[in-house]
Amino acid sequence: MEPMDIVGKSKEDASLPKATMTKIIKEMLPPDVRVARDAQDLLIECCVEFINLVSSESNEVCSKEEKRTIAPEHVLKALEVLGFSEYIEEVYAAYEQHRIETMKLLQQDSLKGGKWSNGAEMTEEEALAEQQRMFAEARARMNGSNTAPKQPEPEQSLES
Repeated sequence: MEPMDIVGKSKEDASLPKATMTKIIKEMLPPDVRVARDAQDLLIECCVEFINLVSSESNEVCSKEEKRTIAPEHVLKALEVLGFSEYIEEVYAAYEQHRIETMKLLQQDSLKGGKWSNGAEMTEEEALAEQQRMFAEARARMNGSNTAPKQPEPEQSLES
């Protein structure tokens, strides 16, 4: 009998794109190092298993908080629970960078009148300040603190 995952497919059905994974593996190694195809397949399987493990634990953390949507702070807490605390800072930094890049893309799209445009414009500094405020709130929630971070004082414009 085959092990089944949540959506009813066998675990063998879940995989990562081999070309992308091969590129990532090769980028991490010196140019003169070759990786056997079996070793590449094993690394891909390890990545899939790691994703399954972190996803499952993130779901547990989320469920304990009686939430229905796994949020980034649930993933960070799952990493801590699973013993990957030393990676949390680096994972969080990568997440922040992703959010900043996504925000910039959305902002560019809104300036072009794209589908994400809602008419509300925000400067890059305002967006970054809002993002940092939201991160601080998320950190406070993740650490179990009930105190919300202070709101920064709005800067006064020189224009009249």
